[in-house]
Amino acid sequence: MHNELLDVVDIDDAVIAQQPRSEIHAKGLRHRAVHILVFNDHDQLFLQKRSMKKDLNKGLWDSSAAGHVDAGESYIRCAPRELQEELGVSVDSLEALFKLEPSPELGMEFIQVYRCRHNGPFSLAAEEIDEGCWLNRPSVDERVASNDPTLTLTFKIIWQRFRKFPNHMDARALF
Repeated sequence: MHNELLDVVDIDDAVIAQQPRSEIHAKGLRHRAVHILVFNDHDQLFLQKRSMKKDLNKGLWDSSAAGHVDAGESYIRCAPRELQEELGVSVDSLEALFKLEPSPELGMEFIQVYRCRHNGPFSLAAEEIDEGCWLNRPSVDERVASNDPTLTLTFKIIWQRFRKFPNHMDARALF
């Protein structure tokens, strides 16, 4: 889990090498990740509280599901894998929303953000997630606007971009 092989990418997100996760993070190399925002039929967002066993952002609230894109894997193959591994679910469709450019604040990750709908129940991966909860958009907006320290910086950046995204309509209208 903590030292998987990942693709190192250049500024254009083209693969230039493969290295273990620990080396990529230690050297601050560009790599890939996905984040999935899972909404239910009531337009609530599921957030996960990262396990205290994690090496980064332990105990903080984060996107519904997220993870590194493995070496040789595509973003679109990674997202369903992360949903299955972390939440124990499959979905019929994933909507690609936007891709964030790597920066030190984002751990030098190109992050492809997806959205999907699922009402649960979820089977949370104990080694990844301590708990989860559903929040309505105004609650998430308030927590992000107040720079809530219990949220990961990455999630705050994703949510701010999501709310500016031209098509951030009610998730119920999507499916």
